[in-house]
Amino acid sequence: IVVRETRAAGEAERLARAARTGFDRVVAAGGDGTASEVANGLCGCGVPLALLPLGTANVLANEIGLPRRPRDLAAVIAAAAPRPIWPGRVGNRLFLTMVGVGFDAEVVATLDHALKRRLGKLAFLPPIVAAWRRNPRRRFVLSCESGAYEAASAVVARSRFYAGRFMLAPGARLAEPALHIMLFRRPGRLAVLRYVAAMLCGVVHRLADVTTLVERSLTIDGGEPGFAQVDGEIGERLPLLIAVADEPLLLVQPDEPRRQRV
Repeated sequence: IVVRETRAAGEAERLARAARTGFDRVVAAGGDGTASEVANGLCGCGVPLALLPLGTANVLANEIGLPRRPRDLAAVIAAAAPRPIWPGRVGNRLFLTMVGVGFDAEVVATLDHALKRRLGKLAFLPPIVAAWRRNPRRRFVLSCESGAYEAASAVVARSRFYAGRFMLAPGARLAEPALHIMLFRRPGRLAVLRYVAAMLCGVVHRLADVTTLVERSLTIDGGEPGFAQVDGEIGERLPLLIAVADEPLLLVQPDEPRRQRV
């Protein structure tokens, strides 16, 4: 076993690239952003990725039903068989859980990471309130095979869950090469409150002004400079080209993924 510590953004990807030969599997110890970096470092080499979830939301770990007991988790990391999943690709980079534009990208862009390390999910409250008060009324145009759509915010999901265990895209499956696109059509502060409340209750996908599309690729344009959040980190600049990755990634998973209660 070789342990390497990361100290800066991008270092996990560099270390994963260095581990593409000579190792049976590479374990990403951190959150979804760390897992995403490691996946980009391992892309195309056939070395499986395993997860030691130490982040704030751990969406991917929740998606595959990783156990919480340390002994059970260690057994999965060491001995469970890897199975293929289909990442998404935004620009030249892979993502594992989601890409978001609009409100959630505004929140992530102003997140205090030092506060996040101390308070965990509570650190998201100040940027959520700030983004809600600013209430930027941007409109995004999403173009895909089925047509062109406008939305106030959008999330392109590869997993069912969002921000931990909140249900967002119930039809999404990591093993299927498809993007589940959630369009939040209505702008404004009241709409944001409705969406957040419905998310907390696990029913946001049922709202009449939330549209779900299933596609293999799409483009997103916001009409002005802006960024998207990618796997919980501020990433690519708009406009974006998003697609299913060209090849699957091997992910170490429990033999029987647990049913998650939301």
